[in-house]
Amino acid sequence: MVAQHPWSRYVALGDSFTEGIGDPEPRSPGGHRGWADRVAEVLAESKEDFAYANLAIRGRLLQQILDEQVEPALELRPDLITISAGGNDIIRPGSDPDDVAARFERGLERLRRDDATVVIFNGPDIGGTPVLGRVRGKVAVYNENLRAIAKRHDAIVADMWALRELKDQRMWAPDRLHFSPVGHHTIARMVLEALDVENSLEPYAPEPLPPSSWRQARVEDLGWAREHLMPWVLRRIRQQSSGDGVTPKRPHAGAVRGGTTDAL
Repeated sequence: MVAQHPWSRYVALGDSFTEGIGDPEPRSPGGHRGWADRVAEVLAESKEDFAYANLAIRGRLLQQILDEQVEPALELRPDLITISAGGNDIIRPGSDPDDVAARFERGLERLRRDDATVVIFNGPDIGGTPVLGRVRGKVAVYNENLRAIAKRHDAIVADMWALRELKDQRMWAPDRLHFSPVGHHTIARMVLEALDVENSLEPYAPEPLPPSSWRQARVEDLGWAREHLMPWVLRRIRQQSSGDGVTPKRPHAGAVRGGTTDAL
């Protein structure tokens, strides 16, 4: 059972996280579902004319998201907006979390122009993850900036850092950069909780993981580095993006119907 809520038009902005990468679903536009689709599906249950658009594109940096997605989002006249941006900037060498946060705030000011409810995301605690764990301090600084920004502009924080369930490796896709279907489901529950929307999404109750030997873990790490890490590093060197040539999966606000949208 889903409680009544005040929103009728939801637009999601961001990068691969919001696009739903790591949560494959052939019936969904773009072939991915993700936490935002899951949130929209729940919100649509109690609103006959509920409409949803998702403008997120994988690989996008903060400025690209602000330049390419903010105005199209506002043109859709949403009363609920989610934006997750800046993570791809923060993990890049030499980036300044204070500068990224200042630019994010300018974007948030634009999104609050028509008094829509805006939900922003801080970064998860990646201290235990390979490679990304080295930028944990930068993520923490960025997160504190985002909390202050949210307070200044009356935005809601979807608190990824506090979501301890994300420490479980089963929350992550095989590339260890994106979330698995279970991870996206768990994040959707957290977002709905932040919006104070009751829902019937079940919490994840995992069985304990079997013990893993050092040798097995080493083999898995080497396989991951070869299959996922090196292609990611090569794209950075070549200044390529996984989102090159990709368009938004749900560019128009439409009704959520079994993994698809019908324009409203």
